[in-house]
Parts: sequence; structure tokens; C-alpha cells
Amino acid sequence: MILKLSKNVVFLFLICFSSLLFSQSKKTEKSIVKSVDQNTESAILLLKKAIQINSGTMNFEGVREVGRLFQAELDQLGFETKLTSGEAYGRAGHLIATRQGKKGPKFLLIGHLDTVFELESPLQNYTMLNDSIMKGPGVADMKGGDVIIILAMKALKEAGVLDDMSIEIIMTGDEEKSGVPLELSKKDLIEGAKRADIALGFENGDNNPKTIVVSRRGSTDWKLTVSGNPAHSSQIFTDDIGVGAIYETSRILNEFYLQLANEKDLTFNPGFIIGGTSLEVDVDETGGTSFGKNNVVAQQTIVHGDLRATSPEQLLKAQTIMTAIVSQNYPKTSAELIFGNDGYPPLALTEGNTKLLAHYNLVSQDLGFGPVEAVNPRNAGAADISFTSGYVDMAIDGMGLTGGSGDHTINETGDLNTVATQAKITAVLMYRLMNTKN
Repeated sequence: MILKLSKNVVFLFLICFSSLLFSQSKKTEKSIVKSVDQNTESAILLLKKAIQINSGTMNFEGVREVGRLFQAELDQLGFETKLTSGEAYGRAGHLIATRQGKKGPKFLLIGHLDTVFELESPLQNYTMLNDSIMKGPGVADMKGGDVIIILAMKALKEAGVLDDMSIEIIMTGDEEKSGVPLELSKKDLIEGAKRADIALGFENGDNNPKTIVVSRRGSTDWKLTVSGNPAHSSQIFTDDIGVGAIYETSRILNEFYLQLANEKDLTFNPGFIIGGTSLEVDVDETGGTSFGKNNVVAQQTIVHGDLRATSPEQLLKAQTIMTAIVSQNYPKTSAELIFGNDGYPPLALTEGNTKLLAHYNLVSQDLGFGPVEAVNPRNAGAADISFTSGYVDMAIDGMGLTGGSGDHTINETGDLNTVATQAKITAVLMYRLMNTKN
């Protein structure tokens, strides 16, 4: 006998089933929040322990020690973990942790183990400025973000949903000072992005918990070398001698400013310049010496700078304009402009990133933390998540510990209250994304 159900019965069944699913989802989210609250204190203790380990990028053993500290936490949560070797690119290596689930999208979570505070830095330990503001090396950039990842994973585990998820966590060991060549330094990160659908970065963004990064400017370096005819200064501007290297350099830099300064979110900074009759540049190209006299026309000038753009198209446009400017030389001068190959790519603004921000914003409001909007890309520097651009459907960054200031200085601080906040949003966001098709 075939039982025929009326449309009304089917409709009522679907309503009841949907209500059951909604009720279960809310119960799971409450369990996630409860877990974070119960484990926040131990997470902050973990953060303090990590901060007391110097992990300046070039302190390889310190970076590895922090990696082992976080590795042990992820091992306990059932991740398959490994610490890679960075010997091929002159760094400490990365921490990689994976779990294979059967539901939802594949997540890539990005952190980094290293800081800018090397062994010679005067900032080596944490201090509490009040009951919630901590000053310390890497508290915000970004050991706080690493701890938030671990706390969120623990909440998903205790809520009984972590086993369903496919997650890869990569904490790099050279975010602050990338290894060379970059294609080896960032290989694991790029391969992880190719496997993922969604990338979540746990840098601290612009230190504002009310903003999230949906696009980051890429960064590349450039080197300008200018040559002129050396002669007694009385002969400058003559047909035989021309204007000299310094005047030509001034023309080029001024034209960069005139033609590109109004490009939205584009910057091009000449951070180093040296010129004269003869030059000697340091091996690391951060300084040098020059010889010249006020009555001698300058023979050579060297300028180093960086170029930051929000998209590959904007970067290419700027490079094309800069190259054209350099080619239009003053009399009796020549110039060469070389762009570096080891820069950070832009994290371009995409429809997927914008949609992911909308999900994040809704979670934040549902949990009572208020609305979140996109940060101005001018307020967020280059970061590892940029290497996911073009590979994942959705990506956002700035999900780490926030509310502080003084990044990369001996006054770096972070608000410990945001550890729990960010972990709750992260875990609930991932849980919801696991159960949605878009």
C-alpha cells in the first residue's frame, strides 16, 4: 500500500524538522561559547608562556620552541602535526596541523610563530599594564592569534563538531622576515591554500575588534640606480655634462609623486637614498657611504623603496607608470628601475571575501559583540594570508587578539579580553560555515 501525504502534512513535517535543526544548532553554539569561557584562563596562561620564549625570526631555536609548545596543544585535540625544516630558505620552518572531516568546506587557518623581537631586543617578557592590557613581544602580532586558534579548536572539540571538519592550520616561522627564496618559504602556505575553500587569518588587523580585513595591500621593493657625468660644478647644465645624477633622481621621484600620489590606497615610499661622486652600499642594502663635494656634479645615485597596492592590476599599472617615468631622462643621464621578485602579493577584494565578512558580522552580532566592518586596507600591512589570494573562495584576516597598540615596538600591547571574544566568533563562524552551502 502506498501512503499518500497531503501537501499540508509534508509542509508541517518540514517545519518541525527545520525547527529541530535550528534548536540543535543553537544548543551547539551555546556549548561552544561555554567551552571558550571555561578554557580562556588556561589559554591566557599558554599565551604568557609563549611570550616568554624569544622567537625573533632569526632565533631559530626559539621559533621551534614556540612551535613545539603549540604543537603539543594541537596534538591533544587530535590534529596530525609536524614541524617542517626551513633550512632550504634560511629560516626555522613552520608548524602544520591537519584534520580530515566529511562535512562542509575545507578551512585553512593561518598564524605565525616568529616575532620582530630578536634576542637583542629590550622587550623579552610580558607585563600587565592593568587587569586586561598586556605588554609583551608578540602579544598581538601574533602569539595572541595563535592562542585564539587553539582555544577555538578546543571549543569545537568539546562541542562535538571538530571531528566533522576538514581543517589545516599553518603557523609559519618567518612571517616577519621571510626566507629566501620566497617560493620555498611560502610553498607550504600556498599548497595549503590550493587545498582549502576558506582561509582565516589571525593577525591583529588594525587592532580594532570592530573591523576585519577583507583585502590587504601587497608589498614589493624597488631599486633605482641613476648615473650622470662627473665634472666640475661650473659645467653643470652644459651640453657635454648635463644635469648630473642627483637632479635626475629628483625628477624621477617628483614625477612618481605627481603621477601616482592620487591613486587610491597605493603607496610608493623611497626609504633609502645615497648619492655623490662614488658610492659604497652595505651588503644588506640598508646603509652605505658616499663621497662627493659641493663643487662636483654627482655621478651616481641609488634609491631603495617599497610599493604597496591592493590588487595585481593596480600593482602592474603603477610599475608601468614608474618605468615610463624612469625612461624619460634629463640630458646626459641614465636610470634603471628594478622591481623585486620576492614581495607579498595583494589580497584582492573579492565577492567571496565580502560574503565571508557578512557571515562574520552576523556571528559577532548574534553573540552580542556588535557589528563588524571592513578595515581600510591602508591600515593593514602585508601578511601571510595574501598568499592565498586566487586559490581560495573566501578569505578574511584580522581575527586575532586586538585592542592594543604599538605593534613591532617595545610598547606592543593587546587586550586579553579579546581572546575569548575572538575565539567564540571564530568557532561559531566555522560551525555555521560547516552547515551552509554559501
